[in-house]
Amino acid sequence: MDVPPADDLAALAPMGRRRSAAEHAYETLREALISLALPPGTVVSRAAVAMRLGVSQTPVREALIRLQEDGLIAVVPHSATRVTKIDLASAREASFLRLSVELEIVRRLAAAPDARLAASLRAELARMREWRARGDQAEIAAADEAFHTALYAAAEVPGLRDLVRSRSVHLDRLRRLHLPSPGKVDAILSDHEALAEAIIGGDADGAERHLRRHLSGTFAMVEAIRAASPDFF
Repeated sequence: MDVPPADDLAALAPMGRRRSAAEHAYETLREALISLALPPGTVVSRAAVAMRLGVSQTPVREALIRLQEDGLIAVVPHSATRVTKIDLASAREASFLRLSVELEIVRRLAAAPDARLAASLRAELARMREWRARGDQAEIAAADEAFHTALYAAAEVPGLRDLVRSRSVHLDRLRRLHLPSPGKVDAILSDHEALAEAIIGGDADGAERHLRRHLSGTFAMVEAIRAASPDFF
């Protein structure tokens, strides 16, 4: 069957007014793929996606080309377009890249903390606590991303966040798969709190230590994650 059930596309919102159709299709599909709202193996019909988003098939085709380049979908000629499985080798490379970049960022920030950075990090922590209390995992994931984005912005290297993000699609899917695990959200928040306080307190060694622990948490559990969800790999 080439057209997935309507519920498979429930995560896709119709386009707003200020974005190009192709960009909206790409970002919306990308988030649905990374969040696993469209899990590995799902058939992605260009016609069904276009109808759901309220756009023509041309921007959807452009979005699918980009998503194929990202490694999130596979196009089989004369067959179907399907969501790929999580590539652990790619996820490991992305984890190495992210750790390398963010270690330098947190050391740099801890060397010269300021009140504006402290306020920004504490605001992000408050937002994550709020979403944890509500149990909204999608918003928790977004708050996690926002915390790290604030670090890149404070270090004045926001373009590196875009680079890391572009290389982290399989890592991000792995992290989303791990997020519902018991205690995972609390561990993320605890790591963020410790990292923020180390940066604010000017403790570069402590910031490095907390970041290493934080970014290694998912890979420390990768075999258990894979055993629990073998169809995703």
